[in-house]
Amino acid sequence: MTTHELYTQAPDGTVWEVPASGAARFGWDYDDGRERLLALYQKGKDKQWDSAKRIDWDQEVDPYDPLGVPDENLVVYGTPYWTKMSEADKRELRRHYASWQFSQFLHGEQGALVCASRIVESVPDLDAKFYSATQAMDEARHVEIYSRFLHEKIGMLYPVNPNLQSLLDDTLRDSRWDMPYLGMQVLIEGLALAAFGMLRDSTQKPLPKQILAYVMQDEARHVAFGRMALRDYYKQLSDAELREREEFVIEGCYLMRDRLRGEEVLAGFGIPAAEAEELSERSAYLQIFRKLLFSRIVPCVRDIGLWGERLQRAYADMGVFEMGDANLDQLMAQDEEIAEELDARRFAEEEAARKAEIAEVIGETVAEA
Repeated sequence: MTTHELYTQAPDGTVWEVPASGAARFGWDYDDGRERLLALYQKGKDKQWDSAKRIDWDQEVDPYDPLGVPDENLVVYGTPYWTKMSEADKRELRRHYASWQFSQFLHGEQGALVCASRIVESVPDLDAKFYSATQAMDEARHVEIYSRFLHEKIGMLYPVNPNLQSLLDDTLRDSRWDMPYLGMQVLIEGLALAAFGMLRDSTQKPLPKQILAYVMQDEARHVAFGRMALRDYYKQLSDAELREREEFVIEGCYLMRDRLRGEEVLAGFGIPAAEAEELSERSAYLQIFRKLLFSRIVPCVRDIGLWGERLQRAYADMGVFEMGDANLDQLMAQDEEIAEELDARRFAEEEAARKAEIAEVIGETVAEA
């Protein structure tokens, strides 16, 4: 079965083309480069992994409850729409929501793959080219993982959300080499980390927890890369140039806050768009998600030097200004630790199983003797 047969509705065309602009940049300086960025490059090489081996794909997943998150997380929970649904409808709704979420993860990761490749091409510094090449490999792995989960475990995909597509379009069309960093590493990766983190910490299912934890471990490096590169570059820009980038951040943040809510899922269950929007606005789960979203983005934006008066006012209007003081390094360290703990637990279980198997063989041999 092809991917297009699994879509809830056909995407607009088989290929989305974004006209490329900007220059490919070559440098003839092959000195060592920046120590911190080269250290991150080394970490990127050391931390490569094979999704076919690290993730236990043999684990069973119920396609009608693939994430095992509480029903309270669903926007329609507790509403008359929910009360009227049969158990079969509720199972189908859980499947659609999971499909929508992981489909947007998949499309976003393909955008990240394209952006990382664009950075390799356009960034002037060789040390940044080195690291972004490792990120391109990471993003290819993430596309592979989310695609496999959707195809094999859920059996359904959603087209890319138009607002996510719009943000990707703005990020990729800009000819300035730093914009793929800003749009992808700061905004879209920040959005992804918030969504990944909420699901990782709430799912009761081992397979999606593995997937999300391991992907987040990679993403922690990607955000660190964007912070390093942009912090150095933005110190050199004029006030007018910084304001242009702040406008891009403001527009992107409002777009992500107000438009990425999964209302297209509710439309498939006969809920009018206006009511779906109202239900989304009242959703306690989405309110928590928005806070977590900005806990990743606001401190990063401040750290790279985009903290003008208009940007601060926008964050105050969104009610997230205080997030600028969040400890981003601590959040990223926690992402690393959770993935390592999952690995340690799995290795311990596999070692215990091997020991039990050996003990059983020894016991059978002794009995036969």
